[in-house]
Amino acid sequence: MIVRDETPADRDAIAAVTAAAFRDHPFSRQTEHLIVDALRAAGALALSLVAERDGAVVGHVGFSPLTVSDGATGWYGVGPLSVRPDCQRQGIGRALMSEGLGRLRQAGAAGCMLVGDPAYYTWFGFRTDPGVILDGVPPEVFLVLPFGAAVPSGRVTFHPAFGATA
Repeated sequence: MIVRDETPADRDAIAAVTAAAFRDHPFSRQTEHLIVDALRAAGALALSLVAERDGAVVGHVGFSPLTVSDGATGWYGVGPLSVRPDCQRQGIGRALMSEGLGRLRQAGAAGCMLVGDPAYYTWFGFRTDPGVILDGVPPEVFLVLPFGAAVPSGRVTFHPAFGATA
């Protein structure tokens, strides 16, 4: 398996992998593939990586800038992270996240935030922080990973593409 940058030829495969990955997810609105497309169309995918195995895309992760009401800069939203269902629990998601987080660190990003399962994302160092709030999201699933000592304080806004619907 390799992790590489998305290319235009990957778009349909990314949509299929993302839709399949979230098909049975209990908290999904079934719009994750639309979010990726909307982020891409808006030029808001700061980093978009695919995992490829035997010439097929089996996973994807996107990173996009977000805003914090205190004016903090250099923060990115993660998501969605998708792995084809028949390839899950094989380290593909971990490889995508590790590569993406590493690239953002090297580029001087301040950190990342996401909505997700703490049991999974704490492995990467994500944690809850009472100083940041994402309206409408329970604080126990809104997670922060600072790349330095500073963590912003305030309301977080992900790109409007995260509101994409069918």
